[in-house]
Amino acid sequence: MNSPDVTVDVAIVGSGFAGSILARVLRRQGRRVLLLERGRHPRFAIGESTTPLANFALERLARRYDLPDLHHLSTHGRWLEHLPGLRRGLKRGFTFYRHRRGEPYRNSADNDARLLVAASPDDRIADTHWLREDVDHHLVRRAVDEGVEYLDRTEVDGVRVSDDGVEIEAIESGKRRTFRAGAVVDATGPRGVLARSLAISPGPAPRFCSGLLYSHFEGLRPFAEAAEAAAFEPGPYPDERAAVHHLLDEGWLYVLPFDHGTVSAGAVLRAGTEGDPGTAWARLLAGYPSLAAQFSAARPRFPIRRVERLQYRLSRAAGRRWFVLPHAYAFYDPLFSTGIAWSLLAVERLGRILGAGDEDEEDWRRYDRTLAAEAGQVERLVEAAYRTMDDFELFAAVTFLYFATVSFEEVRQRLVGGATPRGFLGAGDPDREGLFAETVERLRQGRRDGLRAFIERRIEPFDVAGLADPGRRNLYPVDLDVLVARAHLLGLDREAVEAALPRLRGPHPPTPSPSPPTLPSGRGGDS
Repeated sequence: MNSPDVTVDVAIVGSGFAGSILARVLRRQGRRVLLLERGRHPRFAIGESTTPLANFALERLARRYDLPDLHHLSTHGRWLEHLPGLRRGLKRGFTFYRHRRGEPYRNSADNDARLLVAASPDDRIADTHWLREDVDHHLVRRAVDEGVEYLDRTEVDGVRVSDDGVEIEAIESGKRRTFRAGAVVDATGPRGVLARSLAISPGPAPRFCSGLLYSHFEGLRPFAEAAEAAAFEPGPYPDERAAVHHLLDEGWLYVLPFDHGTVSAGAVLRAGTEGDPGTAWARLLAGYPSLAAQFSAARPRFPIRRVERLQYRLSRAAGRRWFVLPHAYAFYDPLFSTGIAWSLLAVERLGRILGAGDEDEEDWRRYDRTLAAEAGQVERLVEAAYRTMDDFELFAAVTFLYFATVSFEEVRQRLVGGATPRGFLGAGDPDREGLFAETVERLRQGRRDGLRAFIERRIEPFDVAGLADPGRRNLYPVDLDVLVARAHLLGLDREAVEAALPRLRGPHPPTPSPSPPTLPSGRGGDS
């Protein structure tokens, strides 16, 4: 084995938000951490939309490891107060519109083609859209300030794992480097460095396939102005202060607004991304008059880019001395903004496993089983949604699987004393896994009749949000009266839930404490 340039406890490849936060978590526990990045910050990245479960994970990490800036990032109001220099967008919920190709968008007073589901009662404690080039850069700088050894412009081209440790071969600014670590974490992306170096085979192939066209845009018109013939009854939040989903015959198109006027937009399509990406984008918009009108004056900040296929999965997520974070392990679709929350849950788990420095076989086997179960839940949910996009009423019912599951878990964690996070999207819970599996199996068999009633009946035992109420006409606010009335679903009485309601607004921030001392190291910081 070559003489290493740097020896550390944990090496993390990839300095996106998950890799940088994990590096800080491990450093707070006294571990010597090397963070490797092939590019250089600030740099563009997609995957921008948070959810309440993601923000709750940020709060837990902030509290457990004394990282106050993570607490500030966890709600729109705290972000504006404490980190105003980092660009972000207000996200009050999920907005869905159903379009028909060749026709202007139409929606009746009953919202037969419009669905709004709020994730927060007001702007102050709302979720956010992350401008990743700002957020990721901030997190890397904080990691360096706290003693993480950081090398950018470093391309990892080989990883060898043995009983004695991990050896990483890389080229940094044209120079060959060798690093040695007790464990390695892949925090990159699709078919990442560990998949290549360790020859990890692909996992089960998903039953659906889609590609992506995307950019950031300036000068986008409000959708209600572009779709002037449609009804837009006031909902629980302004329609476009949300993750906006336009359901199309070919797939769907997202619009994520940032507070400074830029929007992130992309089309997730079953087919039709071939050829020049800009031409494919224009061809898609031309088929939907209201979207074409909305984007008519919008200017892309950079030429439209393409991802030919979004879906992938590895057969393994962990082994002796190595771990893969979710985005390097599996991805299916951004439809329900699952990426940030799932990644942060994995960061919490690896913080506990690797922070102690004594991980054993059961640790990595449990991590591997957990990610496999969670990937299965995400896949089933997205497949069910894709199979119902042609029927908006049935599609709305499928979304209730997601909203009922995540809202129950958030409320349970916040209000039930001592509650700890469970598997993402109910993974590991036989009832939740069974519900998702039976829903998608019915759709595979073409058994649509009665499916909406089946879903509504099965979510009743954990629907603390008041979903599937026809009186709402597809406009669902955060209704605390409903939550109190359904206290029994949490195993609590009304008085206990009423007394605990202030917890829904999140804990107070941790008190800052000095960073741990910097260990002797090789070169760190921005290169």
